[in-house]
Amino acid sequence: MPGTLYYGDNLDILRRYVADESVDLIYLDPPFNSNATYNILFAEQNGTQAEAQARAFEDTWRWGPDAQAALEEAVTAGGQLSLAMQAFQTLLGHSNMLAYLAMMAPRLQELRRVLKPTGSIYLHCDPTASHYLKMLMDAVFGPVNFRNEVTWQRTNVHSDSKSWSNVTDIMLYYVKSVRSAFAWNPLHFEHSAEHVASKYRADADGRLYTLSDMTSPHPRPNMMYEWKGHASPPYGWRYSAETMQKLDEEGRVWYPEDKNKRPRLKRYLDEMPGNLATNLWTDIRPINSQAAERLGYPTQKPEALLERIILASSNEGDLVLDPFCGCGTTVAVAQRLGRPWIGIDVTYAAIAVMKKRLQDTYGSDVSYEVIGEPRSLSDAAQLAKDDPYQFQWWSLDFFGARPVEQKKGADKGIDGRLFFYDDDSGKAKQVIFSVKSGAVRVGDVRDLRGTVERENAEMGCLISLARPTRNMRAEAVGAGFYKSPWGSTHPRIQLLTVGELLEGKKLDRPPSRADATFKKAPRARGKGMQASLPPA
Repeated sequence: MPGTLYYGDNLDILRRYVADESVDLIYLDPPFNSNATYNILFAEQNGTQAEAQARAFEDTWRWGPDAQAALEEAVTAGGQLSLAMQAFQTLLGHSNMLAYLAMMAPRLQELRRVLKPTGSIYLHCDPTASHYLKMLMDAVFGPVNFRNEVTWQRTNVHSDSKSWSNVTDIMLYYVKSVRSAFAWNPLHFEHSAEHVASKYRADADGRLYTLSDMTSPHPRPNMMYEWKGHASPPYGWRYSAETMQKLDEEGRVWYPEDKNKRPRLKRYLDEMPGNLATNLWTDIRPINSQAAERLGYPTQKPEALLERIILASSNEGDLVLDPFCGCGTTVAVAQRLGRPWIGIDVTYAAIAVMKKRLQDTYGSDVSYEVIGEPRSLSDAAQLAKDDPYQFQWWSLDFFGARPVEQKKGADKGIDGRLFFYDDDSGKAKQVIFSVKSGAVRVGDVRDLRGTVERENAEMGCLISLARPTRNMRAEAVGAGFYKSPWGSTHPRIQLLTVGELLEGKKLDRPPSRADATFKKAPRARGKGMQASLPPA
């Protein structure tokens, strides 16, 4: 299935690239700091809030000029959304919660625009903001198009301070229009062994069956007849005499020895659809530390969760969109289930994880395009100017290197690491990366040499926009070579420019038995269900 990954702000991407009424199913899990205290969430942003509180909320939108502009745009546009945002402003003040809702409002409007009349949308959220988002969704999509609030038990019981243990997330399920033939495929799951043992018995040929009533629940005069010595029920039989005869010939009628009791219908287990899925999902486990699909992405959702949504609310060939796609669970599952897809994320680190996940899972069987990543030296320079961290992540992706956690003073001169195995010792070896978007000097090479020695790394690489000087190259040569167990030699310190990377130049490194930098996603399996409901 063809797919498209977009790097950039989803509001801009949706407006520029995604056509009206072109998407069949949308799933979104917008970032939100559910661990922040309500004091932080609802505090007025008047400049008096402590810096420590502000830092605690860095992983979501905060009140500022962008949020103010988004709020004003929603209010002046009129309609139900305007009324909702004015009410939120009165209730919440200029808080981070209002900023979150103000920034979500135009995105939800764009998602409604791109959704087909027959389309569906699932918004994943936690209890901190779910009630506000429900009102916002009502304003954008209309209360009549609300279908379900799905509750997912995402974790086991744990101790919360003076409150009921919070173990669930919410998914708000809406359709574009209840008057359209939107996709809906009811899902059924196998009965438990205990249920089968208590409710089913074996036929002469070993087939398991259960019995159900054959009497009509309401008066049906035309169905009131005697059947093989059994008097008509008060309201008549459920089936006509012709149908009863056919069922009898097929051996589907069970007859009691007592003529005062009535025949019953045999329903065979192998013909039963099983338990019907409900809006309470307790069987899908979160991504734990031992899960094969775990990639280490902090908000990664289980594939079984997205599989259930995609199977229920789309058909093969339908276009699936995730505007906050993170590590790409939605696009990976859509690919496996035969749906074309669109994934959008504002961080290049997420795009890099998705690209590797798709490669590991599907290899050459997946075809997709990445839009928004730099394709020229001028593009790279602009990215470095706009967002140095994104430039770092994009540069490191050329090597499949892992960015270090971005905390001030914590990187110790290290922007990325690449781990590899080139012998049978079982010990991972590493390449240290330093990325420079501005002017470079010989001191940068000396610093990298010192970092490689301090970290006991095998090699180091300096990536730069600017061309290295003659003295820098001389300093790099002076670091010597790393000799691999294969007998090959490789410069211990290497200098590569972004221009060289765009032209296809590679890191000079030894053949590797395995890449240990990122956890490898498992290869794709069949299209079957990844999880079943708890036993009935």
